[in-house]
Formats: sequence, structure tokens, C-alpha cells
Amino acid sequence: MSERLTTIEVEEFLPYSPAKVWRALTEPALIARWLMENDFQAIVGHQFQMRGIPVPAVGFSGLVASEVLDVETEKFLRISWRDANSGNSLNSTVTWSITAEDTGTRLSLVHDGFNPDEPTHVASHRIMSGGWRNHVFPRLGQTLAESDSAESDSAHPDS
Repeated sequence: MSERLTTIEVEEFLPYSPAKVWRALTEPALIARWLMENDFQAIVGHQFQMRGIPVPAVGFSGLVASEVLDVETEKFLRISWRDANSGNSLNSTVTWSITAEDTGTRLSLVHDGFNPDEPTHVASHRIMSGGWRNHVFPRLGQTLAESDSAESDSAHPDS
């Protein structure tokens, strides 16, 4: 059981090209629509912050300090993830993998590094697992659909 508590894994098929999904994962304005406000740049070693909603139950301040650890354009992105206001509290990594599949893209997320012996990590794992599955991935899909619609509208201004 403790093995499952160290990692969150979420996978979803999105009916968009890998290039479009990659844009949503790496353009700050798009990231802000489905995840958090940020100053992200897809460059290994770039340190950035994301600003979200505080979660007092697990001591999350609402500010994530991150660094780009690995990047392969349109395929792979791994970042560090920790509370910016709590030292090394809740240190973990988030890895996004993109795979072209039929008429779209398979997007996989692995959020790793939770300590099953730490009560705050266990609570954070539970909250974040539900958050990735029930809130973040649906908002990502909605953001992709809205950007698809906006591109279509700008291509046909008379419609």
C-alpha cells in the first residue's frame, strides 16, 4: 500500500495534436488557464513559480517553487515541485509525457516523491490525486477546446 502512496499517475487521451498539447503545457498564459499563474520557460534549469490556492490542511501556502529538470519538446517535461514558503516541504517531481496516438495525443502525468510515513504527505497525496484527476485534467481539456474554438473563429472571421 505504501508504494501507491508515493506516486500519483494520471493518463488521458486528448483529441489534439502533440504540438497543441505541448503548447498548453508550456505557454504561461495557457498554463495559467488550466493549472496556475506562472512564469514558466521550457529551458532546463529555469526556476519558476506557480501561484494557486492555499490548502491549510496540508500546509500548502499556495505558491509552488519549481525548476525545469528535463525537457524534450513535444515529448517530455519533468519539473521539481515544492511549497515555496515551507523550505523543502512537500518536495516532489511532476513528469508530463506526450505520445501521438491515432487522432490525438496520450498525455501521462506522474507526480512522484510523496513520503507515505509523513501524515502531511499522505493528505497531500490524497488531495492532489483528486485534484489532478477531477480538476486539472478536465480544465486542460477545456482550455484545449477553447483555444481550438478561438483558432477556428480567427481563421473564419465572418462566421
